[in-house]
Amino acid sequence: MLPPPGSWDSHAHVFGPSGKFPYAPGRGYTPPDAPAENFLALLDRNGCTHGLVVQGNAHGYDNRVVLDAVSRFPQRLRGIGIADMRIKPETLRDWHRLGMRGLRFHLLAAKQGYVRGVGLDVFEIFRNTMADLGWVMQIFCDWQLLADTAPRLRDIGREMPVVIDHYGMVDAARGVDEPNFQALVKLVGDGDAYVKVSAPYRISRRYPDYPDARPFHEALVRANPERLIWGTDWPHPSIAADVMPDDGHLLDLLFEWTPDEAVRRKILADTPAKLFGR
Repeated sequence: MLPPPGSWDSHAHVFGPSGKFPYAPGRGYTPPDAPAENFLALLDRNGCTHGLVVQGNAHGYDNRVVLDAVSRFPQRLRGIGIADMRIKPETLRDWHRLGMRGLRFHLLAAKQGYVRGVGLDVFEIFRNTMADLGWVMQIFCDWQLLADTAPRLRDIGREMPVVIDHYGMVDAARGVDEPNFQALVKLVGDGDAYVKVSAPYRISRRYPDYPDARPFHEALVRANPERLIWGTDWPHPSIAADVMPDDGHLLDLLFEWTPDEAVRRKILADTPAKLFGR
């Protein structure tokens, strides 16, 4: 079964080639090269028209690999960067013209290997410019912080779209009644945040079908299907080879877990086009 016309893979990374785009010192992981052309080939195999390239930890604050991808393939790709305080807010306007549509921030109780991430203190430096550009604020969040951070995210969500990665990273073994996940469900239900129903293998250890992640997906769909987007998280950094997900199967799981065709169209096409398609 093919996705609807205009579908997006709304979470993927591009790495290297390292000879042209070196990996950052102090990175949390070293991936194999995964150039933009390979991501485009994946989009074609999955029947997706567009892709969102998210700056990965391996390249640190050097966003050239994402800027290169979106500027070379403007009809198909948009980007999300990671910027520290060495980047001037006005630089974001130049990035916007090239195809960038937001910045990613890391809210972590501990570093957890993301030694290059930036938090809400850095977000405040870029906040006004991001709002002016209509950019998204993307969050990779330690699930244990969701409930405490929800009021602040709700406030930011009044100014710009807040997009939270990978089901909020709540361990699926804890079940959907986990208070931090319920805080996320409320944010989505109230229309104050978007969630990427992406990379179920980030919350479940039950490869390859991740059945304990399905109730999380269904709870978010019930809460507000217009605040959900999907992505593969290709090329799946830091995942062991013996549990490496198949990207086509990840799309199949979305279809299985989201039987309503109109809802799938919102998740795959309508909502990401609204957020990133300008």
